[in-house]
Amino acid sequence: MYGRNEWAILGTTCTQIQSLAKQIFQHFSSRFSCAYLDASHQGEIGSEMLQAGATFEYTDYIQAQQQVSSTPWNQFKFRQYFNETDLVVANGNHHPAVKQIVVIDSDKEASLHKRLGQLTDVRLFLMKDRETPLFDFIKEQVPLWKDIPVLSLNDQTGILQFFENELQTAIPQLNGLVLAGGKSLRMGQDKGNIQWHGIPQRDYVWNLLNQFCAETFVSCRPDQIETTNLPQIADSFLDLGPFGAILSAFRTNPDRAWLVLACDLPMFDEATVRALIVHRAPQQIATAFRNSEEGFPEPLATIWEPKSYPILLSFLAQGISCPRKVLINNSCKLLDAPNPQVLTNVNTPEQFEQMQERLKTKD
Repeated sequence: MYGRNEWAILGTTCTQIQSLAKQIFQHFSSRFSCAYLDASHQGEIGSEMLQAGATFEYTDYIQAQQQVSSTPWNQFKFRQYFNETDLVVANGNHHPAVKQIVVIDSDKEASLHKRLGQLTDVRLFLMKDRETPLFDFIKEQVPLWKDIPVLSLNDQTGILQFFENELQTAIPQLNGLVLAGGKSLRMGQDKGNIQWHGIPQRDYVWNLLNQFCAETFVSCRPDQIETTNLPQIADSFLDLGPFGAILSAFRTNPDRAWLVLACDLPMFDEATVRALIVHRAPQQIATAFRNSEEGFPEPLATIWEPKSYPILLSFLAQGISCPRKVLINNSCKLLDAPNPQVLTNVNTPEQFEQMQERLKTKD
């Protein structure tokens, strides 16, 4: 409804829910992108522009920004705006969410009873005091209530550890994508077939990534399907180069992160892949190496998080199909490669000869 990892807290006062959300955000916001969803009790919107007929207003407060809309948001609009968050906490007194944390508060028993329909996936009970038992209507609504952990509302350490476990579990699994769909026009031969390391480069890169990824695929054009026995993803976004390959991978599995590596980086090695994964920042849209010559991100040796998928699509809708521009204009983590030479690409016969000599020297 809002994001990939959303929670509603309900069963107590709005003040208590807000206080609990603040504790969670203060602890996790340095490592994860967090968002809060609530409602105002003040009634009418105090925006002169909306009252004058504007449908949308944006205000820059220098330290923060505010967006106000006169039209209600549907679930698709919510997901668009909360896409980049790792954790969404909603005040369940006003907004439902996919997963719920239920506070057992005797003063709010009647209010909780009214919201029984929201209890679709309760993951945690928080007891306001020891004397109040779990309400009978909760036991009827949640058949597996005995299997759900119970903590005190005052157990800050336990609550934070609960969310720590949930946030770690929610980090998307990593798939590998070998970019081998280029036509290699400048090179004059298929770069994926060049045997820099004794086997075709697409096979070498596939083996490299498959050590670290849940699944690894070779990206190719539709007319290349028969060129390898390795698992493949044919471009479904055509004539867009690497941009289309990345989009096609996300179209196949939008809930996985994709470690993308091009076939024209013959010096890329296991240590460099490991460094990229160790320093992965899932709270950003991507983790990429910084090109040492220009300082720009290298989009074809990058971990692209699922939250980057709608951003890539939005850039494409504006006529932009350069993955580097997506990284430059969004929040991504930039790393310095352990050995800057690994980012040297080979696209021409002249560069081919130079790389052969360099690899001989390396050996």
